[in-house]
Amino acid sequence: MGGEVELSYTHEQHEQENKGSTVYMTAEITPEALMEIYTALGTGLEGNQTAVKLSTGEPPASNYLDPNLIKELVQSVNGTIVECNTAYGGSRSETAMHYQVAEDHGFTEIADVVIMDEDGSATIPVEGGTRLKENYVGAHFPEYDGFLVLSHFKGHAMAGFGGAIKNISIGIGSAEGKCLIHTAGSSHDSPWGGEQNAFLESMAEAGKSVVDALDENILFINVMNHLSIDCDCDGNPAEPDIHDIGILASADPVALDQACVDLIYQAEGREALVSRMESRNAELVLEHGEEIGLGSRSYQLKRIDG
Repeated sequence: MGGEVELSYTHEQHEQENKGSTVYMTAEITPEALMEIYTALGTGLEGNQTAVKLSTGEPPASNYLDPNLIKELVQSVNGTIVECNTAYGGSRSETAMHYQVAEDHGFTEIADVVIMDEDGSATIPVEGGTRLKENYVGAHFPEYDGFLVLSHFKGHAMAGFGGAIKNISIGIGSAEGKCLIHTAGSSHDSPWGGEQNAFLESMAEAGKSVVDALDENILFINVMNHLSIDCDCDGNPAEPDIHDIGILASADPVALDQACVDLIYQAEGREALVSRMESRNAELVLEHGEEIGLGSRSYQLKRIDG
């Protein structure tokens, strides 16, 4: 991984007329726009226990979603904010510290917060995978009927980019599950030393297991702001080179992340983030996700802001 790569500005665009999954988009990044794009999805989440999955953000200066941006939406679905502990150390590797970070970053002020693996792991099956047979998620995962997945789209040091698929795979994985995804099932206690392509394919497979376990009662929103090459797991991320783009939403996490990637390739100042993605073979997670039935890389982009 890493190093210089030749940027591929012949990147294929996957937006198709009258084909593929629907992805909604607005250039506005406001609480009102977030509510509008959720409404545009046309169907709410079923059940009485709704989880809102997001990243609480690594201190001291990561680009996690602003609680003031998401408050109205989270409360409108009566959502419980959920996260899992990290597997790499830092301020969110232990439950008590993680709850403190959630409080310090303002999330406990807008909703209840649950660290899903505070009581260990639960396992769910992976159907149709080539890397994983089962996925270790936070033990409290089965308590929720549906998930609203709020992701800050950005770069990532290992995955190349982080969006909806990373949020439901690594993000919902317990600390143990994170190790298994990173190592394609080889290690329960270390996330290090895995092969890159196997890691990316394992993310897609873990994500599919989550969608399957919820019987597709899950919706996805990506916020494209603070577009650093670094993830919210980095407490001191690089400054963004790309201006904020907007909010996108879909019932299909593959189509949603693909649309975000395509927009990055069109953006001014894209060089650093494109280099990060290409050096990590980042789109393999989308290719494998489509292969195993997690979603479609083809999409129709529908603007809701005129």
